[in-house]
Amino acid sequence: MRAVLSVASEVAPLVKTGGLADVAGALPAALAAEGWAMRTLLPGYPAVLEAARDGREVWREERLFGGPGRVLAFRAAGLDLMALDAPHLYLRDGGPYLGRDGKDWPDNPERFAALSWAGAAIAADGLEDWRPEVMHVHDWQAGLAPLYLKERGGRARSLITIHNVAFHGLADADRRAALRLPEAGFTTEGYEFWGRISALKAGLVWADRISTVSPTYARELLTPEFGMGLDGVLRAREADLAGILNGIDEAAWNPVTDAAIVRYRAPSGKARNRAALCAELGLAPPEGPLCVVVSRLSEQKGLDLLLAALPRLLAAGGALALLGSGDAGLEAMFRQTAAADPARVAVRIGYDEALAHRLIAGGDAILVPSRFEPCGLTQMYGLRYGTLPVVALTGGLADTVITANDAAMKAGVATGLQFHPVTAAALAEALERLAALHADRPAWTVMQRNAMRHPVGWAASAPAYAGLYAELAAA
Repeated sequence: MRAVLSVASEVAPLVKTGGLADVAGALPAALAAEGWAMRTLLPGYPAVLEAARDGREVWREERLFGGPGRVLAFRAAGLDLMALDAPHLYLRDGGPYLGRDGKDWPDNPERFAALSWAGAAIAADGLEDWRPEVMHVHDWQAGLAPLYLKERGGRARSLITIHNVAFHGLADADRRAALRLPEAGFTTEGYEFWGRISALKAGLVWADRISTVSPTYARELLTPEFGMGLDGVLRAREADLAGILNGIDEAAWNPVTDAAIVRYRAPSGKARNRAALCAELGLAPPEGPLCVVVSRLSEQKGLDLLLAALPRLLAAGGALALLGSGDAGLEAMFRQTAAADPARVAVRIGYDEALAHRLIAGGDAILVPSRFEPCGLTQMYGLRYGTLPVVALTGGLADTVITANDAAMKAGVATGLQFHPVTAAALAEALERLAALHADRPAWTVMQRNAMRHPVGWAASAPAYAGLYAELAAA
């Protein structure tokens, strides 16, 4: 087996705030079948250290961005993991990135520079019994690792994957020395971004190759509309950029074996889950489609558009069940909407993994109206469970859903609905179209079967990553 080091700020099931954790947790098993053994380095948050309590120390630095740090190697949830145990950086209440007050930890630049530094050290020098050929880093939290690796002169090659270009990992310029960054790199061709340090830009400049999580998003990133100020950097490196569609963990998301639901193999099995979900949430079973949302509540996710379009869904006989958290204003508006119409709208603020499974199993459709979406996983969970996605025509949503236009319906291949432009009016029209399709039971059942057969795993993407690693190692 060939060796690859993954550096990520979260890995499911140990710590998760979004799709990055799911990908980082699923990729090692997918790559093992391609001959690559992946070990994943992540921060030593309290939950991670609990899993690593019997871990073996494999690396240490006494002065690691404000205090001592060490790396513990351990296995958990079937994964080969390494935890960066640095209590001054990670041993605290709150989330991976935010305190209990909902604000960024003020030392986030140092916290994730330390992760990048440890990853680069392991990639450059190896461990006593293990030396990676490739270092694969994820998003801004590990964005400084390729720069640190180049500064060390390490033999390993590096790949950075952009999961969401909107988050740059910015820090004030006067933290350059504290972050151990070379002064010569603070230029427009380096890690400088409008007078500040950008960890993500550092990764895009110094990594040997760049990937992102869908082919459409790779093309979108080259444009000012979607590049978030880094489109010029990415156009300069277009030859090194690959779009590789994410997959999902088909063992964790499988309606045949899912312990959180009433298990089923065919679309007909969804009826019991639908009834149970309505009873759990206090909804009157709707005649039209029961639409579900499992999402971070933000404008990026287009959930303000859903609030505007929701009356059209309800008028067409549908209902809505939502699970998520995020923007306080959106949380309040969804709560108010549910309070005003509890028989047709149910809202749960927060995150509950088991409830997410029950929502996707019990819903007729899953709504993903994102203004931009690098890949998206919830629409793929929906496909797997026969819960038809209604998605904006962008990023990975465009790459994973076959819209129910006339041609697709005649060919019998449709798996959901796409809408464009990304406006409340277009979403409302899509929801009315959804209700009409739901009323045509034979056509609806065909679409459900198509969705459940649609490939959503890593069968195509893992070989693409393995090929990319082999090219890097050969270079």
